[in-house]
Amino acid sequence: MSLDKHLFFILAGKPMPASASATTMGSKAYGLMRLARLGLNVPPAFVLGTDICRTYLSRGKLPEGTRELLARGLHELEGATGRRFGGERRPLFVSVRSGAPVSMPGMMETVLNIGLTDQTARGFLRMTGNPRQVQDSYRRLVRDFTEVVREVDAAPFDALAETRAAEEQLSSTRDLDSHALAAIAQESLSLSLALTGEPFPQDPMEQLVAAVEAVFRSWMSDKAKRYRALNGIDEHMGTAVTVQAMVFGNMGATSGAGVGFTRDPATGENRPYLDFLFNAQGEDVVSGRHAVHDTERLPQRLPAVADELTRMKDVLEVEFHDMQDFEFTVENGRLYLLQTRNGKRMPWAALRMAVDMVQEGLISPVEALKRLDGIALDKLERLRLAGDGVAPLAEAVPASIGTAVGHIAFDPKRAAEFAAEGKRAILVRDDISTGDIEGIAAAEGVLTAAGGRTSHAAVVARQLGKVCLVGCSALRILPEKGICVIGGREFCEGDELTLDGDAGQIFAGALSVIRERPEAALAEVARWRVETDATSVKEAAFPGLADGEEHQHKGRAQHQRRD
Repeated sequence: MSLDKHLFFILAGKPMPASASATTMGSKAYGLMRLARLGLNVPPAFVLGTDICRTYLSRGKLPEGTRELLARGLHELEGATGRRFGGERRPLFVSVRSGAPVSMPGMMETVLNIGLTDQTARGFLRMTGNPRQVQDSYRRLVRDFTEVVREVDAAPFDALAETRAAEEQLSSTRDLDSHALAAIAQESLSLSLALTGEPFPQDPMEQLVAAVEAVFRSWMSDKAKRYRALNGIDEHMGTAVTVQAMVFGNMGATSGAGVGFTRDPATGENRPYLDFLFNAQGEDVVSGRHAVHDTERLPQRLPAVADELTRMKDVLEVEFHDMQDFEFTVENGRLYLLQTRNGKRMPWAALRMAVDMVQEGLISPVEALKRLDGIALDKLERLRLAGDGVAPLAEAVPASIGTAVGHIAFDPKRAAEFAAEGKRAILVRDDISTGDIEGIAAAEGVLTAAGGRTSHAAVVARQLGKVCLVGCSALRILPEKGICVIGGREFCEGDELTLDGDAGQIFAGALSVIRERPEAALAEVARWRVETDATSVKEAAFPGLADGEEHQHKGRAQHQRRD
């Protein structure tokens, strides 16, 4: 197999090759290539195409020549950045990201900070003068590499940081200083060896090859297979792998990571929808493990970045003609785009967006109807509380709209069991990940103590039309007692809750609801269908003719009949 034609570059000023498409290089990488072509600030990257993944899956190993292909891609990144992968003075670090031809949020793996070793960490420190960032990035790599590549549960690594933060009476692990993080990094190296029986690799190329293989392998993970089954996605597509120069959101007060949607994916409203964390990396936002609370502070602390993000909304929608879900990093006050893709949305929001985008002239009615295909519009509704006057137990951050009533399930499998018994379930967790997809799909709603509304799991819940409330600080789960506490009140598994996704409130018991239909939007869709059907009949009678030509053709036909 010749691999050269399956290597793509995302570099400023480099033309888009004819072979580039979402099918050959994955939708995320293809989107990045289009952004780079527009002159937007995209870190340089190269892509191993989907054909390489298919070969890997069929043979059970990377194709011969993959290492040489990686070396060639790294050479281009080194030229673009002025840094060297594995270098002692100005080291280059990369992320390794998945990207299927169709969007599968959070179903495959990503590894950041590849290239960090004991040796390159010293060069990193010389280059940045930021010991906290160096040690934070190193301990993150050891954790993520052990979890993704060695396939070991990362909970013990999280416990190291959480324990240290608790000892120092800090509210978040992101408040740990460089000394604490240096100790955690060394403890993580020892823990990785103890858990896997193998030392963490100190060869950057060994890290990279192993991470690429792990990302290809994640195409066949249980959660990825479940997601494809739920969404009718062909498992033979495979995933591409994007290797991208790292930009760091964990460099301090003027750095951070975020996720944005160009419209509200829950309601469909034409307004930006952002989550942002200062001094963080992207996984902090999308993992669902952390509260995401810096969004409102972004325009106050970095007004130029906030303005740029606002302008980005129109640029992205004009280019892609659809709502975009994009990830970004701010490094020392400079904005970088790391991915963009057509965003997942609730069915209610899909209808509103389709109508609005036609009215805005962004898409045609025919295209809008295609996007609504597969949504049961005749059954589309949202539930609202009837207004019983009951006080809520607590509040959370709404990641979707509507109301869900069901029995508490603390485990995804239990939620699926409730559903199989004909009982509605509310999945209640400290946090959720895309690995919980079985429970998310089975439940009526999801409630979590941590996480943000743009985490991968929240995105999946929204797409499935589930009510989802995240970041409920008043929720505590006590697994040893088999209970949870919400607003000071205890609940057992099986007790009923009501989640109000509009107001972000949680209620005890099953409250009464009212049903609402989007009648005006449905009437507009019905009108499109009538017009489309009329056009189809017209084109069938007079194929290839415009309206004016049709009248001429009718005249000629009538004249011929008279003759």
